[in-house]
Amino acid sequence: MTATPPVLLASAQPGASAAGRTLAVVVATEGSTYVRAGATALFGPGDAQLGWLSGGCLEPEIARRARDVARRGAPDAMEIDTRDDEDLFAGSAVGCRGRLRIVLLPLERMPGWTDVVRAWWDGRGTLTLAVSGDGQVQAQAGDTGRRWAMAPPPAGADAVALAGEVQVPPPARVAIFGAGPETPLLVQGLRTLGWHVTVVERRARWIPGDGVADARLTLPPDAALHGLQPAPDAVLVMHHHFEHDREALEVLAHTGIAFIGLLGPVRRREDLMRVLPVPAPALLAPRLRSPVGLKLGGHGPEAIALSIVAQLQAWRHGEAA
Repeated sequence: MTATPPVLLASAQPGASAAGRTLAVVVATEGSTYVRAGATALFGPGDAQLGWLSGGCLEPEIARRARDVARRGAPDAMEIDTRDDEDLFAGSAVGCRGRLRIVLLPLERMPGWTDVVRAWWDGRGTLTLAVSGDGQVQAQAGDTGRRWAMAPPPAGADAVALAGEVQVPPPARVAIFGAGPETPLLVQGLRTLGWHVTVVERRARWIPGDGVADARLTLPPDAALHGLQPAPDAVLVMHHHFEHDREALEVLAHTGIAFIGLLGPVRRREDLMRVLPVPAPALLAPRLRSPVGLKLGGHGPEAIALSIVAQLQAWRHGEAA
């Protein structure tokens, strides 16, 4: 089972043809909108689309403009404003009442885009994408940058609307120490939401197949943590094996990782804390979420995976869980 990759990563798949593909980037919003600045959608030949910038009501017009951009090989911009009270009372309002300003970029005219996105995905820096009114495009992530001089915008385009800049922070990173029945669904949910996921597992039975996670390590916890660069924002400990969990927690206690989730009931956590050497329990206490996952109801691997994805996503965005 493989997860749908985030839009930016999909736009830079090695070996994938950029012909006919357009990247739509939201550079500004106002009012109530489905997405915020930095959101992206990828449009390809025919009706191919990955990602959404509205609940579906605006996509046909965005897709039409995206096809025009791919055909001309020149960037374009569009503004969608659904704030008009007249639309509401006339019964033609399409959904959220807000304004989106979107820049459309022809990927075929952007050689080297893959290098910038990979640097961003690998955690080497925030992705900065800047577009000028005359069609100049610049992308930078860490030490990797590219600049493209494209054809001027089509006649009648608003040069002010075309110009814009967005910054997209590197993806949140999670390392899962130990695999089990929940792992495929858990990884799929996290990757679809834009997390970079590494699975650390030494037991042959549970080592995930190719493409399930973004990375996999078959190393002991201490060696795996040294190999995780940059360090993960969050770690999940879920071996379904007491000794393997104890080993991982002992190593994680001496890291600065802010979120450490432990799978299993309270009694098992207490037993693990009793056998950990001092000062590991005290070091873990402020960061340990155990049992990991929100209480959403249900049983089995599907419910467990959903509860953990929900808790991590809430934590990532600073929401009370």
